[in-house]
Amino acid sequence: MSKQKVVVITGDQSGIGKCIKESFEKIGAIVCGIDIQEGSFYHGDIADEKVLEAFVSKVITHYQKVDIIINNALPAMKGIDDCTYEEFQHALSVGVTAPFYLVKLLKPHLSEGASIVNISSTRAAMSQAQTESYSAAKGGIHALTHALAVSLSGIARVNAISPGWIDTTNTIYKGANAYQHPAGRVGKPEDIAEMAKFLCSEAAAFITGENITIDGGMSKLMIYHNDQGWSLQ
Repeated sequence: MSKQKVVVITGDQSGIGKCIKESFEKIGAIVCGIDIQEGSFYHGDIADEKVLEAFVSKVITHYQKVDIIINNALPAMKGIDDCTYEEFQHALSVGVTAPFYLVKLLKPHLSEGASIVNISSTRAAMSQAQTESYSAAKGGIHALTHALAVSLSGIARVNAISPGWIDTTNTIYKGANAYQHPAGRVGKPEDIAEMAKFLCSEAAAFITGENITIDGGMSKLMIYHNDQGWSLQ
């Protein structure tokens, strides 16, 4: 059995997931990713029950244990006007059902001191119009986090991270886009990866069932029409 930490992550081929994967690899972890894009440890759609079962079988066959689970895969963002029944169900499958089932399948193989991090979103608590599928999925994983934390007491710590606006394109935002964040900038994937590593470390041994918002303070800024230069157009 490998003495290295074995990390399972969904959606590891782009954006925040890729950054988390690379961040763990830099500290010597073995990362087993699953993604619908080619290049992962396992290629497939996590909305499919059989795909998840095959993925877990491959992980355990290779490494016999799992230390960390990162549920990161991105549900589709579609709204009430154009989201079909099937699309909404798929978003919930990716965002809620798959994380639940992945943890269920891996529970017998979790190492002592295991940690699970679910990537939620500030959209679990606030919305733009026409984002129902994504917001519902993120609200679901937010609630799933504290439920799993209680059920897995003594087995694994379970926490969530709720990113705000995280740019994955290396764009430099200035002006209003930056200043609407009290931190003065748009977020970077590294902001989320660093928190994920912390939550999976011994330094966070007394943290479980929590949802940690990382949004540069954006969701704490009260905005009124014609206040501090803001106006509704």
